[in-house]
Amino acid sequence: MRTAIDSLLALVAAHPVWAYGATFLAALLEAVPVLGSFVPGSTLILGLGTMVISGGLNLATMVASAAAGAVLGDGAAFLTGHRAKGRILQTWPLSDHPEVVARSKGFFIRHGLLAVFFARFVAPVRAVVPVTAGALGMSLPRFFAVNIAAVLLWAPLHVMPGAVAGAALQRVDEAAPRHPWLIAALVIVAGLLAVSLWQHLRHHTMIRKSGTG
Repeated sequence: MRTAIDSLLALVAAHPVWAYGATFLAALLEAVPVLGSFVPGSTLILGLGTMVISGGLNLATMVASAAAGAVLGDGAAFLTGHRAKGRILQTWPLSDHPEVVARSKGFFIRHGLLAVFFARFVAPVRAVVPVTAGALGMSLPRFFAVNIAAVLLWAPLHVMPGAVAGAALQRVDEAAPRHPWLIAALVIVAGLLAVSLWQHLRHHTMIRKSGTG
């Protein structure tokens, strides 16, 4: 999967204008029921965001592309569930993943409207909550009001970090010949952060194992 992502980013880097379409598709496919759980849409969008500065792309258009893909994908999933009602949850591919459907239904029943909002930011249920909301009878106006509000926050939160990182990397690259010490400092800081993150994850993994042992 990582190789495929790197290949796609390399292809788009050679044709920066394709970044808009790739961002739209990444957000759209991530919303497809079940399939979206396996599509690294958020990772792709973050990677594509790094090309905003280097590729001469428009940040607002990138954000709009991500938002449009997300709204269209979520909306299509919701309308599918709304029309098919509960039987959609027992048909393929949802029928092959009953644990995902159960988790999504529980999430929706517990949180209602908030489930629609927060699902956009929670990868495991993002691709199932919209179709579940439709199947369980949520009204169209309520769904789209909450979903669009979530997407308007989600899109810039995914595109802008990549754009900022891309701009920072470009500045570092320009400064490298004049300030080699800056590169060394950044490498050391990145290494320390990586070690700290690894120790944090290892600590929590040990706690989890000890709690279940």
